[in-house]
Amino acid sequence: MTIRVSLVIPTMDRGGAEKQLCLLAEHLPRDEFSVEVLLLTRDGARGDRLREAGIPVTLIGKRFKLDASALWRLRSQLRQTRPDIVHTWLFAANSFGRVAARWAGVPHIVASERCVDLWKSTLHFGIDRFLARFTEAITTNSVGVRDFYAAQGIAADRFRVIPNGIGPVTGQAISRPEAMRRLGLDEHRRFILAVGRLWPQKRYRDLIWAAELLCTVHDRVTLVIIGDGPQRGELLRHRDAVTNPTRVRFAGARDDVTALLPHAEAFWIASDYEGQSNSVMEAMRAGLPVIASDIPGNRDLVVAEETGALVSVGDTVGYARQTMRFLESPELARSMGQAGRRRIETEFSIDAMVSAHARLYRELVGTDR
Repeated sequence: MTIRVSLVIPTMDRGGAEKQLCLLAEHLPRDEFSVEVLLLTRDGARGDRLREAGIPVTLIGKRFKLDASALWRLRSQLRQTRPDIVHTWLFAANSFGRVAARWAGVPHIVASERCVDLWKSTLHFGIDRFLARFTEAITTNSVGVRDFYAAQGIAADRFRVIPNGIGPVTGQAISRPEAMRRLGLDEHRRFILAVGRLWPQKRYRDLIWAAELLCTVHDRVTLVIIGDGPQRGELLRHRDAVTNPTRVRFAGARDDVTALLPHAEAFWIASDYEGQSNSVMEAMRAGLPVIASDIPGNRDLVVAEETGALVSVGDTVGYARQTMRFLESPELARSMGQAGRRRIETEFSIDAMVSAHARLYRELVGTDR
């Protein structure tokens, strides 16, 4: 008997949660699961990818934060498709989706928390605790995220830790001269990559300072920041006040990150909080040593002195110092990069992520079949 699953998420933006949901929807066995994706707020590029894979995508169209009409439309959609399981992702979808699923009489409700959400207020956590009462399971990608929410009053045994999945590299490799041409860099320079939304959580100001410190010793190094977001203008002004475009380059949102990664010297991430960063996983898959802020989520991926380095949040000197080690010892950088690649290949596969979700869905539906 086919298990009908409705995956509910706010948008199809280029985020980590969106990527994992798409991988799950695309790879769940079609002979056992029927999957639809419901977008609470807006569509995006990943939505087209799902449609091309033959997965129904429905836009609910929430227009503002407390749009009650979206709740009714979502309930109507669920009543029409009659899923066995509704699995919601991220706060807005967790809130609207779980209420709509309960009102629609969906037998099994699952939520997903993807990050250590320091931005949430007492009200947000109160909503989370209330909705957890009728949620059979909450998936998360990290022990750190589970422990964070347990500290907020949600029982730890309600959570299922399912690490993110990442597949093998696809697409055509490019040469180093081509990579440098695409980034607008001199062929004789070396570069470090940071990838993510231009948003305060990511602490790009710290990385700009770290790059300036590093370049006082290694002048032919450039930090390349890939991504876009609401902080772009502010960060460009900060860059121009602290250093110059030769040392810190903003490369915008790009589709060729996978091809560029192998030509970098290292990967930086300075976030205040994370769940389990897809960009870090991709860097490790490419064989790069990773220098990451020492926070839950990053610690699940980066093993200090084995696959890279962990530094305290805000420690700009630490980023510069650790990177100098790799620049001055290519063998150390290569060894840690290879260890990171092995870790990703053995512990964070798409098959493992999908299989864990499938087991959870079977377990839930098996209780009443």
